[in-house]
Amino acid sequence: MKKRPELLSPAGDFESLQEAVRYGANAVYLAGKEFGMRAASKNFGDEELIEAVRFAHAHGVKVYLTCNTIPRNEELQRIPEFLEKAQDAGVDAFIMTDFGVMEMAKKYAPKVALHISTQAGVANYATANAFYHLGASRVVLARELSIPEIAEIRANIPEDLEIECFVHGAMCVSFSGRCLLSNYLTGRDANRGACAQPCRWKYALCEETRPGKYFPIEEDKEGTYLLNSKDICMIDHLPQLLEAGVTSLKIEGRAKSPYYVAAVTNAYRRALEDAVNGAPLTAWAEEELHKISHREYSHGFYLGKEPGQTLESSGYVREYEVIAVCESYENGIAVLKQRNRFFAGETADVMEPGKAPYLLPLTELYDEAGESLQNANHAEMKVLLKTDIPIAPGAFLRHKLS
Repeated sequence: MKKRPELLSPAGDFESLQEAVRYGANAVYLAGKEFGMRAASKNFGDEELIEAVRFAHAHGVKVYLTCNTIPRNEELQRIPEFLEKAQDAGVDAFIMTDFGVMEMAKKYAPKVALHISTQAGVANYATANAFYHLGASRVVLARELSIPEIAEIRANIPEDLEIECFVHGAMCVSFSGRCLLSNYLTGRDANRGACAQPCRWKYALCEETRPGKYFPIEEDKEGTYLLNSKDICMIDHLPQLLEAGVTSLKIEGRAKSPYYVAAVTNAYRRALEDAVNGAPLTAWAEEELHKISHREYSHGFYLGKEPGQTLESSGYVREYEVIAVCESYENGIAVLKQRNRFFAGETADVMEPGKAPYLLPLTELYDEAGESLQNANHAEMKVLLKTDIPIAPGAFLRHKLS
C-alpha cells in the first residue's frame, strides 16, 4: 500500500507551529537556536523544542529539526550535545547537509531519521542512492529539477527512500540555496543561516570616473532587480508531482507570519486532498494564495524553463490584511483580538481550518465594557462582535485592501 503523501509546513516559532497543526500539516520543520538556515526566525530553545514536539505529537504531527548549515571547525564541539538533546526531545528527523554532521548524528542521535537538505543539491538518482547507503531515509531534492527528472529519480532509487520537494514559497537565485553573495557583500553567511538577501536589492551601474552617478541597467526609472526570483506556487500541479513519486510536499516560510503558515497550509491541505481523491482543484484553495503577501508566482523549474525573475520590484503583492483573530464564540457573541484597524459596517473574509472562506458582516461591534464601537483602532484590543454565525476559535478575519 502506497504511503499517503505528506504536507510539510514551516514553523519559525511556537505560534506558527500551532497554526500549521491546526490547519492540516502532517509534519512541521523547525530549527533550534543554532545550526538552522533561518537564524533570523525566533526558533526553539531546548525547553521550547520539548514542548513543540509534545504538542505536535499529541496531534499526530511529526517534527523535523533543521541542522543544515555548513558549520566551521569551532562549531563542531557544540554539535554532539545539540543532537543528543534533540533526540531526547523526541524529534522525528534531522534535515542535514554536511557529511560530518550526518556521521555525528548517527553516533549521538541514532534513533532520529536522517533527511538530506536541499542544500546538498541532490539532482540525480546516483547521489540520492549514495545518501541512502549513508543512512538517509529521505532526500529533499534540488529545487532546479523538472517533474520528469523527479520521476526518473524515483524510478531508480529504493522504494523506501522518500522524496521531498518544495511546492510553495520563496526561491533562492543560487543553486539550491548555496549562495555567497551575502557573505561577500555584508559578511553575513547565508550557509550558516544569516542571509541578508542581496538578491532582492535594486542594482544599477556606476562608471569608474563618475563616482556617485548611477545608470539604470534597463530603461526603467524604477531600476532593475536582476537576481530577484519569483515565489514558487505548484498548487495547480500537485497530481503531477504525486505521480512523479514525491512523498512530501514542502512549504517554504520559517521567517513568515503565523497567518501565512495557516493560510498556505490550509490551501495546500485542500489541494492535496483533491489530488489524492482524483478531484479537480477546489477553486477557493488557489484563491487563498492571493490573500497572503507574496511575490509574483511561477512554477519554478518544474514545468521546464519559464521566466523566474520579477524585474520591477523586490516587494510583495499584498491584496488582503488580517484584521482580527477569533478567540471564542458563545451565545451569539464572538470575541475578537484586533490585528489591524477595521470599522463597523465592514464585511470580513473569514478563514477557518478546512473550510471554504466565507463573508461575515461586522454590523454590531462592542468594547469589553459593552459600549458600541465604530472602529477598532487600538493594537490587539478585544472587540465583541454580535453575530448569529458561529466563528471557530482561531479563525482569521481579513479584509481586502483598497
